[in-house]
Amino acid sequence: MVRAIVRPEKCDEVLAALMDAGFPAITKMDVYGRGKQRGIRIGDVTYDELPKELLLAVVEDNEKDIVVHTIMQAARSGESGKFGDGKIFVSAVDEVYTISTGVKEA
Repeated sequence: MVRAIVRPEKCDEVLAALMDAGFPAITKMDVYGRGKQRGIRIGDVTYDELPKELLLAVVEDNEKDIVVHTIMQAARSGESGKFGDGKIFVSAVDEVYTISTGVKEA
């Protein structure tokens, strides 16, 4: 499973890039949080939790690197990126079941 936390303004670009790369199956959630920078301060106000989008994709092991690279390229701000561009987490999926049929997928 590839989990990507991206800027909301980059989400459509990431989804389009994944679709173009042949990965249309995505779950998207609105989330809030902060990274190592601990939010942002504007004047006297500190914004502790910033809006982000969480994208989830379950892909075959041999497709993982393509998906990660596609997300990185589409989600990065500018050439070298910026703080707050997000994170990508990759983890194993032990089992998958289709709810409508009850079938365990291979």
